[in-house]
Amino acid sequence: MIRVENFAKRFGTVAAARTVSFAADDGAVTALIGANGSGKTTTLRAVAGLLKADGGRIAIDGIDVGAARLRAARRLGFMPDGAGLYPELTAREHVALFARLHGLAGAKLRRATDAAIETLGLGAIANRRTRGFSSGERMRVALARAIVHAPQNVILDEPARGLDVFGIRLLRDLVRALKARGACVLLSSHVLSDVEVLADAAVILDRGEVRAAGAPGALMRRYGADTLEDAFVKATA
Repeated sequence: MIRVENFAKRFGTVAAARTVSFAADDGAVTALIGANGSGKTTTLRAVAGLLKADGGRIAIDGIDVGAARLRAARRLGFMPDGAGLYPELTAREHVALFARLHGLAGAKLRRATDAAIETLGLGAIANRRTRGFSSGERMRVALARAIVHAPQNVILDEPARGLDVFGIRLLRDLVRALKARGACVLLSSHVLSDVEVLADAAVILDRGEVRAAGAPGALMRRYGADTLEDAFVKATA
């Protein structure tokens, strides 16, 4: 479970997050939605321990991220926006590296790496260096890195970016499988049709604040909207 309470973060004079609060439950998919600059990525990076909060508290499975960042990180898999791959490493080397960073070794490391590669359909390109990979291939490698150690909590920042139709179907299947095994999935997305299909809860961010939160269907009813996109527009108007 991920809990964010009154999170605030400034960059100079810019308040990227003002008062962000929400809970993401185990066995559920929680989506952060908002326009560019709404605070989604800032919030996710703070949950992952990559940014220090200026105010509030963030906890992963009860572990305070500010006080015990490394302990919290062991409970987490994180796929950042933009993938962030090392171009000279192969896809397999990327996945194995992250498995090793999370404490796997020997036969366990090999089995976990093989399983993640198979899950993300990377077999045909597993031994190629990632330099020159397409956007979709890069995203799939980043997804494999995030799940290789079977974390209880998974953060996905814009995971559908660059994926084709088949990649999006694979992503949806992966998210559903994570949910089915009881994982807490926290993601951000501009593709609100995907959020409508996948998410158990949506948190609407606007200028660093939570404007509304709830199940997609409940948000649509609240704002008298036929789609989550229409509900989002009304909530942020």
